[in-house]
Amino acid sequence: MKRIALFPGSFDPLTMGHLDTIERGAKLFDELIIGVFVNTTKKSLFTGEERLALVKASVAHIENVRVITQAQKLTVEVAEELGAKFLLRGIRSVKDYEYEKEIALMNRHLDNHLESVFLLAAPEYSHISSSILKEVMIFDGDVKEYLPQPVYEALEKKREQIEK
Repeated sequence: MKRIALFPGSFDPLTMGHLDTIERGAKLFDELIIGVFVNTTKKSLFTGEERLALVKASVAHIENVRVITQAQKLTVEVAEELGAKFLLRGIRSVKDYEYEKEIALMNRHLDNHLESVFLLAAPEYSHISSSILKEVMIFDGDVKEYLPQPVYEALEKKREQIEK
């Protein structure tokens, strides 16, 4: 049986922490599907199409990874449609663990055949988040080392648009 995992997220924007989780997760599964989803609790900087393109560009070097988008279904429904039996999630801190545990338990309630797999963030990325990086960049802080090149370039363009 092919081991397929879904890594869902809003990825606004994709960070090196996300990319590290994706690269490590790709080694664990036959296929890793990155789901660029909508987070209804966040205001996005990038459109869904922009986020999809940036994630695709950032993971193009990983053979067993593909990227999808959808905005209208529960993660467990998308996983079932894709044949994914695993959800991949990254954890940076105890705060992330508590949040991810609640989601994992609800997902188990919705589909008890879907298993959540957690990877601890690499130490060099455990303090970053998309929100923090966007904030620092808007105020001209240097965040280049925390972003894949296509994402960094797109954020630079967004910052220029914000400044105008």
